[in-house]
Amino acid sequence: MGGLDGRVALVTGASRGIGAAIAKRFASEGAAVAMVARTLDPSVESWYPGTLADTVGFITDAGGTAVAIQADLTDPTSRPMIVERTVAELGPVDILVNNAAASWAKTTADMPAKLYRKMFEVHVFSALELAQLVLPTMRQRGEGWILNITSSEAAHPVGPPYVDLLDQDGLTLYGMCKVALERFSTGMAAELYDERVAVNALGPTGPVLTYGMHHPPTEGREDTIEPIEHMAEAALALCSGPPSVLTGRIAFTRPLLDELGRTPRGLDGRPLPAT
Repeated sequence: MGGLDGRVALVTGASRGIGAAIAKRFASEGAAVAMVARTLDPSVESWYPGTLADTVGFITDAGGTAVAIQADLTDPTSRPMIVERTVAELGPVDILVNNAAASWAKTTADMPAKLYRKMFEVHVFSALELAQLVLPTMRQRGEGWILNITSSEAAHPVGPPYVDLLDQDGLTLYGMCKVALERFSTGMAAELYDERVAVNALGPTGPVLTYGMHHPPTEGREDTIEPIEHMAEAALALCSGPPSVLTGRIAFTRPLLDELGRTPRGLDGRPLPAT
């Protein structure tokens, strides 16, 4: 028996990295998980390793339930299909995790319109429209959870002088997308509070090593790396807690886990080895 038995979760960007980790952890707690990404299997060309087939295999090998939905979230026409397939194969969505991301390390002056529009489609418009599509059944059932994955890049640069070079290296527009996502999260939480639908934003406290990371920790700062299990555990906490209490948060993993007194578990739900 798990904390998400009988729940249906929809997780975007779940072929690898944080999205795959969240999908696996939710499945370990009994959720039936629909996972969305562009990379379905090894036959699909990708810059990075990891496929939806890999994530589904991990879950089903452990006795869980999962379905893979191949879709490009930059295409607005794909979003209704995603929800329709999830409902048809698993049932109405109880939990939505908007994790899919797209970013290019270019300064604002050098960012082509085609690229920043793709970033907004994936981070902002996709999250908004998927939320709108799953909300009717959440409202009917009187309960639901929406989680939007954010980043410390939403924080404003400190200065002048500006000694942090990340924005100069081209993360301004990525950060702008995350700011929009955070404001959307807190505002929607307020709108839906009386209907018991929790809406939160969650980011890692430190860098999580994923294949798409543009700025890995510099040598000598390896102690800042955050295990991916922390992100998955914090996501589980925000998607299973009481909507009347855990909502409207812009949360980061370590402070949230400390506040709730939760110890991260492995992605299979088992205790992590002692360190």
